[in-house]
Amino acid sequence: MRLRRYLVAGLLVWIPLGITILLISFAVRQMDKTLGLIPAPYRPEILLQQLFHTQEPVVIPGLGVILVLLILLITGVLAANFLGRAFLGGWESLLDRIPIVRSIYSAAKNFAEIVFSDSSHAFKRVLLIEYPRKGSYSLAFQTSTDLGEIQIRTGEDVVGCFVPTTPNPTSGFIILVPKRDVTVLDMDVDEALKMIISLGVVVPEWSGDRTDEL
Repeated sequence: MRLRRYLVAGLLVWIPLGITILLISFAVRQMDKTLGLIPAPYRPEILLQQLFHTQEPVVIPGLGVILVLLILLITGVLAANFLGRAFLGGWESLLDRIPIVRSIYSAAKNFAEIVFSDSSHAFKRVLLIEYPRKGSYSLAFQTSTDLGEIQIRTGEDVVGCFVPTTPNPTSGFIILVPKRDVTVLDMDVDEALKMIISLGVVVPEWSGDRTDEL
């Protein structure tokens, strides 16, 4: 029994570490492929080859990460000015006329705006709601509290909740729950995502010293 416990403890150390290394390595390799966008004579490995006078190109893993960050930064700067916003508006208008592309792009854009926006409480709180039936509970993320017509027609002070699926939290269900039936948890969004992705195996520790309210 002791041997089995040691083996399990070892697995619990190496499996998460191995998965993390594999995912990061995969992401770095994919981003390194963006170096192919640079004309061949100006690629880093060719320039380094000329600099060090070597026979083979000097490949440094991870340079693609820097290129991706630069592209994101430059894109963000351009999108923030007047001309960039005008161009982006025309581009989105064009995509909006393509049936299938319109649905995918619109959904992805809305999801990204909700997740990365600092101007709202969307996806900033982890909630516990009774779903899919009374007496069983699911983790959810708060998406909105000002639901306008829905609140008026239901006569309830409802909260928009996104219930993610596991192990893929990018898909799920939107459920509108009365505020009185919602429990705000102390765990962070990152901790909740770990619990969801791990199928409930990774449970965050709780000190019980916070009391959040909607």
